[in-house]
Amino acid sequence: MDHSKMNHDKDDHSKMDHSKMEDPKSDDHSKMDHSKMDHGSGDHSGHNPGHGQMGHDHHKMMIADFRKRFWVTLVLTIPILFFSPMIQEFFGYEFLLPGNPYILFALSTIVYFYGGWPFLKGFWSEVKKGAPGMMTLISMAISVAYFYSTATVFGLRGEDFFWELSTLIAIMLLGHWIEMKSVLGASKALQLLVSMMPAEAHRVKGDTIEDIPLEDLLKDDVILVKPGEKVPADGIIVDGSSYLNESMLTGESKPVKKDENDKVIGGSVNGNSTLKVKVEHTGKDSYLNKVITMVEEAQKTKSKMQNLSDRAAKWLTYIALAIGFGTLAVWLILGFPFVYALERMVTVMVIACPHALGLAIPLVVAISTAVSAQNGLLIRNRTAFEESRKISALLFDKTGTLTKGDFGVTRVESVKQEYSTEEILRLSSALEQSSEHPIAVGIIKKVKEDNITIPKPKNFNAITGKGVEANVEGKQVKVVSPGYLRDEKIAIPEDAYSDAAETVVFVLIDGKLVGYIALADEIRPESAEAIKIFKKNNIKVLMATGDNEKTAKAVSDKLGLDGYYAEVLPHQKVEIVKELESKGEFVAMTGDGVNDAPALAQANVGIAVGSGTDVAAETADIILVNSNPQDIANLILFGKATYNKMIQNLIWATGYNVVAIPLAAGVLYSSGFVLGPAVGAVFMSLSTIIVAINAQLLKRKIGKK
Repeated sequence: MDHSKMNHDKDDHSKMDHSKMEDPKSDDHSKMDHSKMDHGSGDHSGHNPGHGQMGHDHHKMMIADFRKRFWVTLVLTIPILFFSPMIQEFFGYEFLLPGNPYILFALSTIVYFYGGWPFLKGFWSEVKKGAPGMMTLISMAISVAYFYSTATVFGLRGEDFFWELSTLIAIMLLGHWIEMKSVLGASKALQLLVSMMPAEAHRVKGDTIEDIPLEDLLKDDVILVKPGEKVPADGIIVDGSSYLNESMLTGESKPVKKDENDKVIGGSVNGNSTLKVKVEHTGKDSYLNKVITMVEEAQKTKSKMQNLSDRAAKWLTYIALAIGFGTLAVWLILGFPFVYALERMVTVMVIACPHALGLAIPLVVAISTAVSAQNGLLIRNRTAFEESRKISALLFDKTGTLTKGDFGVTRVESVKQEYSTEEILRLSSALEQSSEHPIAVGIIKKVKEDNITIPKPKNFNAITGKGVEANVEGKQVKVVSPGYLRDEKIAIPEDAYSDAAETVVFVLIDGKLVGYIALADEIRPESAEAIKIFKKNNIKVLMATGDNEKTAKAVSDKLGLDGYYAEVLPHQKVEIVKELESKGEFVAMTGDGVNDAPALAQANVGIAVGSGTDVAAETADIILVNSNPQDIANLILFGKATYNKMIQNLIWATGYNVVAIPLAAGVLYSSGFVLGPAVGAVFMSLSTIIVAINAQLLKRKIGKK
């Protein structure tokens, strides 16, 4: 039966092939917003190598390396703490072995060079860039602590800081490990796009068919596309007709009927008929690869918010260096021994790198990521999540986002009293039960929901370009398009079209119109409420869809959107996002298809619904697992709460320094008080505990509107 393009304003009806749709799926991988992408996989020797992407083993190895260094450091830190004279004095016990200082020195040397290596390496990198940050601050603290403590072992008078060194490195390794697990992960967006293309093509050579690698395909080759297969390349149909599922490429919610001389897009899924296609574009000239290029470029140019903890670390580095050397100079000028002045300077510099600062951001990230996931929000890009609080304009794709993405029966109407709506559904379902066309599937779904028994048809026949017919229980039943009624001079009921977004099929029994069934890509029940929440928060709500003008307008009017864009192609969605951004809007794009991928990457925040394709999910910054638009409201409000917690933790972590550094420098020396390393450790631990507790309080913030 033909149900293609059956809106009341169109007469493009052709024979149905009962298309069998297929959805390319792939493993789920986290998104890395700074992934390195290249053109060409490198191993293809053919004419048309496609896009490829560097592997992600390097990032997995980095995470594994931090994990290993943390556990080794932690194991060595335990005996360092136990044998440290300062710790023993603080807790009131004594357990000293012969050569105790040398044992501490040996263990701490391993910790410094093995556990501290990532920070020392990072310090050198920051110095070369002229941008001191967290790595500089950590390296300064651990280096001062190590070399000063080593000097005390070999003759310098003073107390060692080995325990401070080891705990600081262990905490910082833990913080960075947590952060990397939460933030890093290589993007699979381009690989998933490439996976939409088959590995081989069936090339037609005279009377023979040969299977060749996709990269060996040339322009003007004729290829055979079997039922259910993906189209290997852009081209023109030279033989056959079929429905093609292009929803993940163009955003069109219904499978599109394609006949001879019609163009097909590489990556679309063929229905149940065989096609012969003459190749027009291959490799980088293909539609899909142009989409890939747009995703690639948008990801490379995406701006990122500078890490707050790095900014705090940069200023703490300057402050610590200034106060540290200032402390040394002041105590020497005042006539104190060099050893005493050096101890004051070292205490200042070690205290200047609080443990809490290393955990302030990673703890909030880890908790917010976990809590979000439990509430239907998968965070792929932390920066975008933190910046979601700034969203001023939301651009939605329609199909599968504001709508369910599949056809459902919206109305069943009878125009003859002797036929109830249930009877109309029952008889029409007999003709649709073996079809996999979206409209047929929608009717059968409704019948099953209503527990209606489906009768068996006899003498089934397709009415070319108009519908289907069969004999059911002695009645001649037809389910047809509006075009069939017009051809047969049968009047279409005035109230048949109450909604421009609906597709309507008509049911005839023994040649007489008895009723009609309206179907639509149903609007999600949550959408209207979600849009009210956005408007309450002064966020503009817009829609960009590949569907036609009337469908877009109907959905927009129903939901009360601030505007819409219809019949939009992928590159146009990107332009819409850019235009909004140029007007000063902080834009969030929400979608579920490959056609949305470039716009998802271009937007300040890209949000994919979980029911969408893996490609959209991998290109997006955040995924809505439950495909509920109201979750976006949760996202924005929880993003604000997360950002506030980060600020609070940074204040707690650095506020400790405001008090501790001057005291360690000796500003109250005249009053008889100088902050010793042990007391400084208590303050440091208290600051870390406060930061940890404050981060845990974030769990209460999600879901509050």
